[in-house]
Amino acid sequence: MSDALDDLFGAFDDDDGPTVTSTSNSDGQDVDMETKSQPLSATTNPDQLPPAPLGKNKRKLLLSQTNSLLQSTPLPKKQRSVSFSAETKQSPDNASNPNVKISTGTADDKSINSYTALPPSYNASDNSDSQQQTPAAPAKTYPFTLDPFQQEAISYIDKNESVLVAAHTSAGKTAVAEYAVAKSLKQSSRVIYTSPIKALSNQKYRDLQAEFEDVGLMTGDITINPSAMCLVMTTEILRSMLYRGSEVMREVAWVIYDEVHYMRDKERGVVWEESIILLPHKVRFVFLSATIPNSRQFVGWIAKIHNQPCHVVYTNYRPVPLQHYIFPAGGEGLHLVVDEKGKFREDNFQRAMSTLQNVDTQNATNMLTSGGKGSKKKKKGKKELSDLNRIVKLVMERGLNPVIVFSFSKKECEKYALDLNKEDYNDDNEKDLVDLVYANAIDSLSNDDQKLPQVVALLPLLKRGIGVHHGGLLPILKEIVEILFSEGLIKCLFATETFSIGINMPAKTVIFTNCRKWDGKENRWVTSGEYIQMSGRAGRRGKDDRGIVIQMMDEKMEPKVCKGILYGDPDPLNSSYHISYNMLLNMMRVEDVDPEFLIKASFHQYQQESEAPALDNQALEFEADAGKIQVEGAEIIGQYYGLMRQLELANKSIMEIVLKPEFVLSHLQPGRLVRLQEGGEGDDRKVWGWGVVVCQRKKQGTGSGGQAGKDAAESDKPMWTIECIVRCRQSEEEKKEEKRSEELVGSWKVSDDDIPYEGSSGEEAAGWVAKVRTFELSSIQEISASKLKDFPEDTKLKQARKKVGKSLIRAALASKEGKMLLLDPIDDLKVTGDQIKVLLERVNKLTTAMVGHEVSKLTDEERRLRLGAYEEKNRLQESAKLMRKKSKAAQAMVMKDELRRMKKVLKYMGHVDSSGVVQLKGRTACEINTANELVATELTFGGIFAEFSVEQIVALLSCFTFDEKSKDNDGDPAKGLRPVLATPFKKLQEAARTVAQANKECKIYDLDEDEFVDQFNPGMMEAVYAWTKGAKFIDVQKLTDTYEGTTIRTLRRLEELVRQLSSAAQAVGNTEMYEKFIKGSELIKRDIVFCNSLYL
Repeated sequence: MSDALDDLFGAFDDDDGPTVTSTSNSDGQDVDMETKSQPLSATTNPDQLPPAPLGKNKRKLLLSQTNSLLQSTPLPKKQRSVSFSAETKQSPDNASNPNVKISTGTADDKSINSYTALPPSYNASDNSDSQQQTPAAPAKTYPFTLDPFQQEAISYIDKNESVLVAAHTSAGKTAVAEYAVAKSLKQSSRVIYTSPIKALSNQKYRDLQAEFEDVGLMTGDITINPSAMCLVMTTEILRSMLYRGSEVMREVAWVIYDEVHYMRDKERGVVWEESIILLPHKVRFVFLSATIPNSRQFVGWIAKIHNQPCHVVYTNYRPVPLQHYIFPAGGEGLHLVVDEKGKFREDNFQRAMSTLQNVDTQNATNMLTSGGKGSKKKKKGKKELSDLNRIVKLVMERGLNPVIVFSFSKKECEKYALDLNKEDYNDDNEKDLVDLVYANAIDSLSNDDQKLPQVVALLPLLKRGIGVHHGGLLPILKEIVEILFSEGLIKCLFATETFSIGINMPAKTVIFTNCRKWDGKENRWVTSGEYIQMSGRAGRRGKDDRGIVIQMMDEKMEPKVCKGILYGDPDPLNSSYHISYNMLLNMMRVEDVDPEFLIKASFHQYQQESEAPALDNQALEFEADAGKIQVEGAEIIGQYYGLMRQLELANKSIMEIVLKPEFVLSHLQPGRLVRLQEGGEGDDRKVWGWGVVVCQRKKQGTGSGGQAGKDAAESDKPMWTIECIVRCRQSEEEKKEEKRSEELVGSWKVSDDDIPYEGSSGEEAAGWVAKVRTFELSSIQEISASKLKDFPEDTKLKQARKKVGKSLIRAALASKEGKMLLLDPIDDLKVTGDQIKVLLERVNKLTTAMVGHEVSKLTDEERRLRLGAYEEKNRLQESAKLMRKKSKAAQAMVMKDELRRMKKVLKYMGHVDSSGVVQLKGRTACEINTANELVATELTFGGIFAEFSVEQIVALLSCFTFDEKSKDNDGDPAKGLRPVLATPFKKLQEAARTVAQANKECKIYDLDEDEFVDQFNPGMMEAVYAWTKGAKFIDVQKLTDTYEGTTIRTLRRLEELVRQLSSAAQAVGNTEMYEKFIKGSELIKRDIVFCNSLYL
């Protein structure tokens, strides 16, 4: 153990974990940062009979008394959980598939798990390849002792059998892949190594070429030695070769899929899936993956579709154990929450959260005293920067570098790096080395490109040992940063999440500036899988005894959420398979292959079919449980139950009218009593009971601008919510907190973990706590005519909420006894119209029918038991029917209707004839897979490209490849474009609208025509046009508001699209367009945009 680590975290005890030697801290749990030496350290209740029919003057009691009839009898906990599990997707690794035999075995050393999936009717004696004995001389030897998981995986390769290796980052998966390469080359057979991204392919080519001479590279941008026996390529290139029946594939014995968990990617995952399916059965596979919970399911799929055994070697072993710390914003130290043995330190976690709570309390007090809403945010931003600087400084002083600081924002990465303007981590010799590497790297650039602002600005940071890595950087600068980091010349690297993917560049310490990320829809907590991927960069094998992970946190987190991130399962490998027109046409033009084959063989289909046995078993269980329930007088009980449900529906319809804002808002004032319930039936339902309105809140509707007429108007109306005080079951922590401060506390709002209080409502029972929760208006079941007197002004005060909670107990008792007066829909809420009168009359009739029914003569207890039994039997029978229906659907071909409609579109647009034979338009679309193939083909055959110059064509095509948001254009994407570009863009919009209308005509999707057209973004047209006219890159950047790296990425994707269009033109014999596209490619490929990778 290094002295720095000992000094920093203290000695370790086998039983109690780490301790910190500090005069101010002897418990070894929290770390003080302020000491001089800076140690881092609507429902039915059958209990009561319905009242007699009510007259007009009694309507104030109507909703209360009829709704009390509609409170469902609570199910026992066990029965409710069974009901829920019927709706829950089965755990993939527990899924059974009758077509796949799975045998398991374990090795105790370093926690290896291995599984073998066998194909149907597998006979080992029929597979001569698998009978090979382990060779006397291994294909490759290593200068170190292999870990058990590596040894086991290699043993399967020696037997010529496929294997999935799932392990953490830096565990040593690459050694297994290299063995497969060595074995293949030794046997003079071809091997393909695929990677998810071009940059990773370049790095892998360099690594393999250094060890095996006969290595080639194919990425689309670059082709090197394509006849080599070992080919490194992107997965897209492999799929393209399979589509075209490349002769190379006849010689392939092994295919290695690096980062195969990429198959879950929504956009590109289908490429992995299709290439795996289309490979010949004789090929053997090596899959390298991060840890995935459904690895058995994946190898079961491989075994089935390729009729060969496939093994899993799975380990959670980390060569370098990790320690996880939390730094609460505004706090004074780090808190160890998970030690190197994986033990969660609950007490330390609660200390960290208490620190945040105190800071929140202080901020709230400051807000009240200052009277300004903006002051908190402003101070918070400054504090965050200060906190990060302090942590980085301390890490550096303790020798815990290199450190990777992960942020989910490109701008933040740069801001944090620049904020370290007074720090310098490199000595003079290291500065000279940085200068040398940098000068050699940019020497290939033109003089103009060497003066680009980004190129000039990065060097001073690098010389001080500080780096930045994100997608907005120039590719050559990203590679310089990677090389300097790998050589130890960057001590502190600020990076986005992409740095954790594929590139094997670990650090000693990893810092998260935030544990929330924006995923395009919401600002959510990072998933366990994302956290595992990034935190896995901490700890360098052979150099560090442990890795350090620090989470900066600026908001309170529930223990359940924290444990879910730290201990949760990695993200499962779920199929993201979808049908594209390009795939459809490529399959239709091959004689012996059809799209149905590809869909039926997909992992998506396999996963769906895997659910059927469990669904059938659940149906049998439901049917058996229903058969055990006997209901005395079932027929008359059923009649009464039917009346109850009709009454429930009638009351629901009444509430839908009553809860319109124009009727109800004026009555939802602070202190108003309302009965609340969220969700539907079963475990989805949360019955909160009586609550008290605190305030109303307005939020704008979520309507889409693409909607038309009345729907759009309705969806854009303001939405109203109410905040209410309700009673929740008291947690253990809240019981401890009961003795603490009676003033402001951080847990005054209901969290996702809180559940409604289920204790006795007739007495002041202990075990509840009053909190504030936001409710939709639709959650209101009843509105009392009463309001609380002396309603507190500040509901954040614990004692104030507790007093309100006691009032809620009295309200619940009054409701149960039928003494709660409710607001009358007509007299009080002023609801008008015939509909409400009809509904109230229906409620009155149903109530009368229930009062006169035979079941109402039973005792309360007898009626409750019989209705409960009837309802439970009915629920079980309906659940069984639902499971049978789901099982049948699971065994059907996925996407069947979608496939039929997409074929109809292809016929409608002339890509295939009535017999399904691919025509010229279809052959063109076959060549295009980097953009919308139908729109691009429409432009080609509509003569649009023939009208314009090469420069205009290339600029127009940038609309297909530029996917960043553009500046505000007041709803007109073409606003600001010169006529030379605006005219072709209008033609593109017309072509896109034609395709959208064809899709709608054939009922493909719930497709929004305007949204479809708007996906073609002209934000880069001016810049691309200037580039093709020969402008310098620095001048091109002035025409766009994007990062330099984004501009280059767009131009490279654009060049690939232009190349595909040239191939399409050549395939259909259009020489004129072929020459135009070739010329367009030449205009793009120059200078910094296509400078060579430093790895090549």
